[in-house]
Amino acid sequence: MSHMRGPRSPYCPPGREALVAEHACRKYSGRVGRSAAAKELDEQAVRLAVTAHVRHVETNYDELLSSMFERSEARMMVRDAVAEILEMWESGSS
Repeated sequence: MSHMRGPRSPYCPPGREALVAEHACRKYSGRVGRSAAAKELDEQAVRLAVTAHVRHVETNYDELLSSMFERSEARMMVRDAVAEILEMWESGSS
């Protein structure tokens, strides 16, 4: 899935492409990777998959969910961290 390191996330840490694809494409998950757009590597679908990966792997989002926070509230709480990481992956800044 080398397309994940394309023009949108060229500085994604090496090896993450497989993790992003695996997370996004779990069967019966309803995740973005199971959609027709993702199967065609639609840029927006790939962006959503990378964003979901960052949310789950790079932040405490899952911990917040297990602490009884509503999904929308947990997403709001990690939104800035996710945006910062995506910006870093897209620009190469640290």
